[in-house]
Amino acid sequence: MSKEKFHIEYVFDKVSRRSLWNHLTTPPGLSAWFADDVFIKDKVYTFKWDREEQSAEILSIKPEISIRYRWVDEDEENVYFEFRLHTVELTGATALEITDFAEPDEKEDSIELWDTQIEELKRTLGI
Repeated sequence: MSKEKFHIEYVFDKVSRRSLWNHLTTPPGLSAWFADDVFIKDKVYTFKWDREEQSAEILSIKPEISIRYRWVDEDEENVYFEFRLHTVELTGATALEITDFAEPDEKEDSIELWDTQIEELKRTLGI
């Protein structure tokens, strides 16, 4: 069964775009909410959770706009996860759009995991 792409969006009121970007792209930022620890070597990020480790390479990056990662051990070629920032025109708030992939029967669990992670991100940003 192949993975399905899905998009979820979170709105951040009263947050610096640069601060949010740093939480999506730097080891200290990512280790504050996404993983226990993060290391970078070349364009490969290594994420650690408890005793597990997983590496992702950067496929593309547009500073303060988007970053696309691909898990190194991913079997499917066109599967990635991406963080994209944009401004909500009506309110001026910053929105974070996440694109990810999941097996059809795991999609809801993946969305719930992102919801939990984003709550942690908001907490670390003080919002």
